Amino acid sequence: MKPHELYRLIGLQPEIAGRLDALAGEIDLAALSPCLEQLQDIRTAPEAYEHLQKHFQTDRDNLRMLFCQLECACRIYDRYQEMHIDDAIYRDTMKCFSRFLAECQRKNGRMFFDRGWWTYRQISMSLFRIGSLEYEFPPAAEKGCIAVHIPSDADLSKESVDASLAEAGTFFSTKYPDYEYDRYTCDSWLMSPVLSTLLPEDSNIVSFQRRFSITGVCDEDSGCLEWLFCSPRTTDFESLPEDTSLRKKAKALLLSGGHIGAASGTLGSTVRRKDKRHII
Repeated sequence: MKPHELYRLIGLQPEIAGRLDALAGEIDLAALSPCLEQLQDIRTAPEAYEHLQKHFQTDRDNLRMLFCQLECACRIYDRYQEMHIDDAIYRDTMKCFSRFLAECQRKNGRMFFDRGWWTYRQISMSLFRIGSLEYEFPPAAEKGCIAVHIPSDADLSKESVDASLAEAGTFFSTKYPDYEYDRYTCDSWLMSPVLSTLLPEDSNIVSFQRRFSITGVCDEDSGCLEWLFCSPRTTDFESLPEDTSLRKKAKALLLSGGHIGAASGTLGSTVRRKDKRHII
């Protein structure tokens, strides 16, 4: 996979693609090759990311970091092919880069790369977008589960979530048959029980929550400011938009001293015991 092929595949914003082209002659990929190799392995990716952060101390808008991570995304494509992973999963997984840039612009009024601390998961094949949802292998100390993430553009209708979970089950059983897990986990502001008091019974968000058994609640989490209101977490509540029913109700709650917070939960899955399966 060549960089411009990847840029077209994921719909990278032309403004950013042009700026990356201008950087291409300034970045010595050969010298950075050991670090890029480490970025493609989740066991070494966090340390490699920190190394690049220090190396690119004056990185305007973090575009040198973006350039390097997209280079890793190009290189990891060969591993997708070796494992016979569908190109649609590769494309949808790597679209996180263009999605995050768009989210950054909505939140800050300009476009820069603010998610490098997260996206090494995608380029190390630790996290995959499968249909509406994302699925991530947990740290080694927490294995036995798969973490579910809800992208900002996720379709949470019953049909789409059912399809995603079914496809994910097939994906992990065929591509990672030796990985044993008995549950999905999810930790998000979208799991907050408070939302069920603000939304109608037939809401897709409420329907998604009910799939999970809640295992913990964090009232102090401020993720709703970033994800519901597309605003920095330091935003004054008075200035939050109220152009949807949920935003209007959530804003009123926050102004009255209430909270949205976040919650975590678990969802039983197909248990993998190599050649044995059963549903819990």
